Amino acid sequence: MALGPRLDLRQSQSLVMTPQLQQAIRLLALSNLELEAAIAEAVADNPLVDLAREEGEAAAPAVSEAPDEAVPGEGGDGEAALDIAGEMLDRDYDTGSGSVAGSGDELPDIGERAAGEMTLAEYLHDQIGAAGGTASQQFAARWIIDQLDEAGYLTIPLGEVAETLGISLAEAEAALRLVQSLDPTGVGARDLAECLALQAIETDRYDPCMKALIANLDLLARGNLPQLRRLCRVDDEDLADMIAELRSYDPKPGCRIGGGAAAPVVPDVFVGGDGSGGWAISLNRQTLPRLVIDRAYYTTLKAGCGKDKSAAGWLGEKLADANWLLKALDQRQKTILKVSREIVRRQEGFFRRGVSALIPLTLREVAEAVDLHESTVSRVTSNKFLNCGRGTFELKYFFSSGVAASGEAGAASAEAVKAAIKALIDAEKPDAILSDDTLVDLLKEKGFALARRTVAKYREAIGLGSSVQRRRTKKLAGAR
Repeated sequence: MALGPRLDLRQSQSLVMTPQLQQAIRLLALSNLELEAAIAEAVADNPLVDLAREEGEAAAPAVSEAPDEAVPGEGGDGEAALDIAGEMLDRDYDTGSGSVAGSGDELPDIGERAAGEMTLAEYLHDQIGAAGGTASQQFAARWIIDQLDEAGYLTIPLGEVAETLGISLAEAEAALRLVQSLDPTGVGARDLAECLALQAIETDRYDPCMKALIANLDLLARGNLPQLRRLCRVDDEDLADMIAELRSYDPKPGCRIGGGAAAPVVPDVFVGGDGSGGWAISLNRQTLPRLVIDRAYYTTLKAGCGKDKSAAGWLGEKLADANWLLKALDQRQKTILKVSREIVRRQEGFFRRGVSALIPLTLREVAEAVDLHESTVSRVTSNKFLNCGRGTFELKYFFSSGVAASGEAGAASAEAVKAAIKALIDAEKPDAILSDDTLVDLLKEKGFALARRTVAKYREAIGLGSSVQRRRTKKLAGAR
């Protein structure tokens, strides 16, 4: 082979995103409160952008001197641009390349995104999917999680929870038990005694003596040890051991997670009756910054530039950025409203009858209905909260997986299937353990059309062993 220089022509593709498009994608994922901080930064950086000073002052239209470029605007073009860019960005991260041509500080990498300290609510939400229970119980549990205080306590009566969510008191209690099963042990308690009792149960120390001690914490606080000994029916040494055990428990388990109090939940979307049987859906305008372009200042600066091309170029860039920001914010509002309306339409039963009327819903179904990519819908529903007559809920709550159902029942919630499997196994007799094939047949009678491997997957997900393991366990239990 001869050695020598040669010229080759190669063609390659790369994802190129302008800083403006990166900004538009980032704005879409922010909550209204986060948006306020981003807008404050933009106002400080761009002298042509200002906050509206009066309630009725509208955002200024785009100034015609801005350089021509594609922006999110009317007619769906901007929405499509955000949609395509978001899909390409997600695909780029999914393949592990982690690099986007033209990207800067606007879009930190995955490692940076995960580096932020997790709040207690986020920590608990991450666990709730594997905690078992029905779909409605998990929905209620997620709502309860967002009501916990910094220490991890539920400070509102359980009856109020049931009334707000439109569920029975028994269902609210089941949802609270789900929360109390999460780490750290003790979260979801309604008072100190319950918090300590949960931790005693976890360490297998909740015997009648410890139960009596926890039920009389007021006597312990007053140092009335003789009466405590009588109530607990123990001697001095045992009482000292019990008190030492009690002091090893954490009275504020929620404080172990996160660096401080979680940010207050402020709704981004309001849903209420429109007076004619339908729904009025609107954005929370009080937390939406109203921006204007200071056209008078632009005119003054432009006149001062004279023949200085660099100054005129800088001013043109700032004007283009300002125009883009206003239109990106407008498109963000339209997209959030569009997705929220579709969620309300799909989950109308919840708004009328409560959690029991929730139906399985996926991001893909909503995305197809509103003609957006699934990744765009994911950004819209992340960290956004909806307020209605039943309370304030994260938009993500309204999505739950489903499985095919036989007959005309449509889809069934995956959590409902897990609950059905658990109920069947709990009711089985030691001499008639149900195999996965038998479970398939029994579930089909209940309206769930599932394959054997799917039943096995759900059974394992809720921590139930195979028929062989369960037969051995129940045989050992019966021999005791």
